[in-house]
Amino acid sequence: MINLDLSEQQKSMQEAARKFARQEIMPAAAHHDQTMEYPTAILKKAHEAGLLSISLPESVGGMGLPLVDQMIIAEELAYGCTAIQTAMGANDLALGPLLIAGNPEQLERFAKPMVDAPVMAAYCVTEPNAGSDVAAICTTVKKDGDHYILNGEKMWITNASKATWYYVLATLDPKAGHKAMCAFIVPTDLAGIQVGKKEVNLGQRCSDTRAIKFTDVKVPKNFLLGQEGEGFKIAMKAFDLSRPGTAISAVGLAQCAFEHAVRYSQERVTMGKPIAAHQAVAFMLADMAQDIEAARLLVYRAAYEHDVGRRNTKYASMAKCFAGDMAVRTALNAVQIFGGYGYNTEYPVEKLMRDSKIFQIYEGTNQIQRLIISRQIIEENPSKA
Repeated sequence: MINLDLSEQQKSMQEAARKFARQEIMPAAAHHDQTMEYPTAILKKAHEAGLLSISLPESVGGMGLPLVDQMIIAEELAYGCTAIQTAMGANDLALGPLLIAGNPEQLERFAKPMVDAPVMAAYCVTEPNAGSDVAAICTTVKKDGDHYILNGEKMWITNASKATWYYVLATLDPKAGHKAMCAFIVPTDLAGIQVGKKEVNLGQRCSDTRAIKFTDVKVPKNFLLGQEGEGFKIAMKAFDLSRPGTAISAVGLAQCAFEHAVRYSQERVTMGKPIAAHQAVAFMLADMAQDIEAARLLVYRAAYEHDVGRRNTKYASMAKCFAGDMAVRTALNAVQIFGGYGYNTEYPVEKLMRDSKIFQIYEGTNQIQRLIISRQIIEENPSKA
């Protein structure tokens, strides 16, 4: 039997996240968008409320939440502002590989402090010439006694200048493809790390997005996650955790845009009646509502598959792809319903439209997601010829 009702505990978590988003995030969203100021004060309050680093396991003092429960919380926070929620969610993105492959000592050293303080982390995989094609990374490591020497450059890294540690994917041999990749936890106070300027992006402007350059950085060998050559596998498993989170953030943004559009369509009168009563607008609202519901259910399916111990790669990519496209479509329709006001920065949907576009790009472009989905389909249905 399928039960879509939330438990009392889930409802309580949802309400706490919803209250925080409405009271702490939404009132500050426009300010942080306009100034591009990193939301440090909000992140501290989120930590105090138990809403930061929500993927931390019980073994280090975290809540040990199932992935479905994490999605319920993340949607509410994203409703408030996906830029601020991205800064928060970047911690769980970086924690993914550590939770997958970290040993008890590594978890104690890097994850446990995040329980006691608003410690930030960053996920460093993307490079200037390697985005969705993870196997093309060129950042190198070379073993040198009790250390690895790290050289290379990462790009578009969220929380780059705010993090205490990075998850870094590098290779022992760029010519060997994914087989030579290694995963590391790299403390940001090591010598040889240079953080670039803050990037000014189309949307999610208060996110701390920067390039990072590693020059002969000596990384202790005990900061290697798993074994040499397992980095690509760890990164792919981490995507199965992070892509549902990206998708639910897109759902949160779309839900916010939809609600703004519904309210405005009932207030704006043309030809003697609210525009919501005109079929052209009514159909747009109907499409927005059903798309949001479908995207949310896809996310829940992806998270549920993980929670019951089944491989969720296909559903994670489906959720990310569908929700990303849906968020852009919904935000654009919200702007259209607002008309000229929607194009103006004094009204909220303009920001939502700008913030939505990244959901089709990061965590693997939606074109890459379609490749993954199709390959999973073929793998599940091999030819009998």
